[in-house]
Amino acid sequence: MTKNIDRRKFLRWMAIQMGAIAGAKFLAACQQATSPLATPFPTNTQPSVPSAVPSPTQAEVGESEQATDAPEITPTTEPISIPDMAVARGGEPEALVSAAIAALGGMERFVQSGDQVILKPNICVAYHTYEYAATTNPWVVGALVKLCLEAGAKSVKVMDYPFGGTSEQAYIKSGIQEQVLAAGGEMEAISSFKFVKTEIPEGLDLKSCDIYDDVLSADVVINVPIAKDHSLARLTLGMKNLMGVIRDRPAMHRNLGQRLADLTSRVRPPLTVVDAVRMLTWGGPSGGSLDAVKKIDTVIASPDIVAADSYAATLFDMNPLDLSYIQAGVSMGLGRSDLEGLKIEEINLSA
Repeated sequence: MTKNIDRRKFLRWMAIQMGAIAGAKFLAACQQATSPLATPFPTNTQPSVPSAVPSPTQAEVGESEQATDAPEITPTTEPISIPDMAVARGGEPEALVSAAIAALGGMERFVQSGDQVILKPNICVAYHTYEYAATTNPWVVGALVKLCLEAGAKSVKVMDYPFGGTSEQAYIKSGIQEQVLAAGGEMEAISSFKFVKTEIPEGLDLKSCDIYDDVLSADVVINVPIAKDHSLARLTLGMKNLMGVIRDRPAMHRNLGQRLADLTSRVRPPLTVVDAVRMLTWGGPSGGSLDAVKKIDTVIASPDIVAADSYAATLFDMNPLDLSYIQAGVSMGLGRSDLEGLKIEEINLSA
């Protein structure tokens, strides 16, 4: 189910949502809700009743009996409905990110005070600037850093394991380092000594692999892929983007779809934000031609990585189940590809 919102309605809706979220946070704190992924909104509230109530006087009883025609007021709080996915279009990258995350209930739903957060964008090569759509949009990443810190994160580190050039070169060339540092985050240069042999209990084919230790120890991992073409996987999206947290990527190619799903079952990012501000329509994953770039100014956000990838696949006029890793992810119960059965909030900032 898809709901569309124009800009004017969106701004009014944002004001209402922020008020509702603020009130909900206060109530949630009183109820000592602690789960970072649980929807932090109460379904109903009842006013407290004093333990001792003074007996009414005879005069008050008489007044009460005379007021029987007054309507009874019962305080109620309607539950706030949060979508499975938010898709924001038609604005600058920072505004698109803010709108999509707000629609999901705010970054506080995913990041708690004191959390150590890892952002995993696609920074695969040091050859091109972001305009070539081989790497995640820098302003999308910077906006997420800012939202995480505003939610109370202790630290926000941004990292990837490029196959073209060094981490430091790719971070600078992509423009991501500049925006991350400006937002108060840190860039983590990948070190070969920090990969740890890790079992994958739910893996059907990939039973273990070397995963970057910071990813394993982080409180929250946010996946920030760019939507782009890939010569082998067909598309690089959220699940494919997780290959940047492991050491031996060539081994993944032997059974790519299933092994990507296996890896996802171990990392399990609670939030995936797909950058489709610019899409690479052919020549991926490294790109190199501006003719292959399609600018559609769109950001997709969801706690369901399979659903996020499924929606992104439709931007390329593809059926989600045409991608082997989406098939495997659905089969393993990692998420959903049936977009028509999901609640999708569509936000148009240009209307």
